[in-house]
Amino acid sequence: METYFKTNETHFFSDLSVRTVDTDKNVEIVIDKNKEYFECDICGEKFLQKLLLKKHFYSHPKEKPYSCDVCNKDFSHKSHLNVHHRTHTKEKPFSCDVCHKDFSQKGDLKVHYRIHTKERPYSCDVCNKDFYHKSHLNVHLRTHTKEKPFSCDVCGKRFSESCVLKVHYRVHTGEKPFSCDVCNKDFSQRGHLNEHFLTHTNENPFSCDLCGKKFPREDKLKQHYRIHTNGKPFSCDVCGKIFSQKKYLKVHYRIHTNESFSCNVCHKIFSQKCHLNVHFRTHTKEKPYSCDLCHKKFADKSALNGHFRTHTNEKPYSCNVCHKDFSRKGDLNVHYRIHSNEKPYSCDVCGKTFSHAKSLKLHHLTHTNEKPYSCDVCGKKYSHKGALKVHYQTHTNEKSSCNICHKEFSYKGSLKVHYRLHAK
Repeated sequence: METYFKTNETHFFSDLSVRTVDTDKNVEIVIDKNKEYFECDICGEKFLQKLLLKKHFYSHPKEKPYSCDVCNKDFSHKSHLNVHHRTHTKEKPFSCDVCHKDFSQKGDLKVHYRIHTKERPYSCDVCNKDFYHKSHLNVHLRTHTKEKPFSCDVCGKRFSESCVLKVHYRVHTGEKPFSCDVCNKDFSQRGHLNEHFLTHTNENPFSCDLCGKKFPREDKLKQHYRIHTNGKPFSCDVCGKIFSQKKYLKVHYRIHTNESFSCNVCHKIFSQKCHLNVHFRTHTKEKPYSCDLCHKKFADKSALNGHFRTHTNEKPYSCNVCHKDFSRKGDLNVHYRIHSNEKPYSCDVCGKTFSHAKSLKLHHLTHTNEKPYSCDVCGKKYSHKGALKVHYQTHTNEKSSCNICHKEFSYKGSLKVHYRLHAK
């Protein structure tokens, strides 16, 4: 519909804007009500294109006349205030018609929609990797330029993303804003909470199509897949050594930087902070990981995982020389030394060498004559736990039985020797 009226103002229509100027003449003007105009909320000027309105905004000084009545944050445009206000109201008026996920901003919905369409319009001109969002490309580009513009004002550590710096700050503040609603354990990162939550649901939705092993997260499956493909996409830019996982590269990099973590109780030094955290529990006697079958407790999650295989009898690690299977990778590494005759642990008293650190520790007691393990029945003392266990059977009359001929033995070692008779 067209409207005609007389006025002392003339509205000039063009492809760019609708402007108002004063005039002494009475002129006839035309306004098309079917057209949508974008109005500047600072000066009232109208535009036929939203992009032109955005460009026009730059002509105004950096005033912020619009203030949030909840947190008092100021904004230069009313539309920005309206969007911000949804962070307080939790309002999400834009919904994806495929998966029904809700968003507070229309732009976020548009970007999200590319997950379904597989559209990745932003491409890296260095490695040709494609991205859903331009900001993701900008962050990725820093992996090529090594740019880290965000710096921690506490320890000086630098980061390529502001969100990673924000998470890092929690190391200093001890803040853990994400809480498990099952066991109330707190986490500094949402991703850590999501990973932890799967321990309650036992959900492993991602499965390897080569060996069938299941994983709680897709990134864990991708990491595992490199075992089959021997893929090592992470390279050290100092010595060129390649790694299958980024975390291994980060640990390796400390060889060049001499970065280390020290225990403030015994001053033992570690190359990884996670190893220091586990070690620290030897002082605190904390054992936060519990087996849900026998309730045995462990200081380290990997120790719990290894223990759990004693119940399932799973032995995923196999020696490629003699094909003996092991439930833990560490046990396989120690076993390899039988074939290589490697004995990296040496006694500083007599010079005797050992393939295992535990063996050296036990041997060391022969020099100190220390016997820290005591029988709570008769008080007899032993230098190592295994000897106490064997002795304890003299009180319990516990015997191990051969599952072929059913002969009984007081000691497991005697049973092992006996088994060789059947193997002949």
